[in-house]
Amino acid sequence: MTVREIRLFGDPVLKTASEPITFITDAVKSLVGDLEETTALPGRAGVAANQIGVNLRAFSFHVEGKVGHLLNPEIVEASGELVVLDEGCLSLPEIWGKTARHTKVKVRGMNILGEPVEIEAEGLLAQVMQHEIDHLDGMVYLDRLDGPARKECMAALRETSWFMRD
Repeated sequence: MTVREIRLFGDPVLKTASEPITFITDAVKSLVGDLEETTALPGRAGVAANQIGVNLRAFSFHVEGKVGHLLNPEIVEASGELVVLDEGCLSLPEIWGKTARHTKVKVRGMNILGEPVEIEAEGLLAQVMQHEIDHLDGMVYLDRLDGPARKECMAALRETSWFMRD
C-alpha cells in the first residue's frame, strides 16, 4: 500500500467519468489499499480513485471513526434537508465553497470481496459520500455552486500558488 499523490483541479482525469469495476483483480485490491492509505492521513475524509489518477469507480472514506471503501458506488436515495455546507477538496487546496448537500443518503456498491454493500449515512459521512461519488462522475464541488459562489471560488483559485496558469 502506498500514499498516492492527489491530482489537482485542472487535471483532465478529475473531469472524466470513471469506469465501473467489472472484476476484482490484484490491481483493484492494490488500488483499494492505496486509497485507504491515502485517506488515512490526518485531515482527510475521502479520496476517489480519479483523484490519484485512476479512472475506476472506487473511493475510500475515513469519517468519525468509520473507515471503508466502496466500489461502483451509487446514491440510491437522498433525503433529509438540502443544506448549504462549507466544502473543501484535496484536489482544490485552500478553496472552500458553500455547497448544497442532502443530510442523509443511502449508497450502494460493493466491497473488495465483490459483495454488495449498502450504507445509510447522515451528516458529514453523507456529505463525503456525495462528494466522492461526484468525483467518480467527473464533477468537483465547484460544479454544484451557483454563479456568484462559483465566481468567488474561481477568483480565489487564481490566487493560489498551485493552480495552473497559462
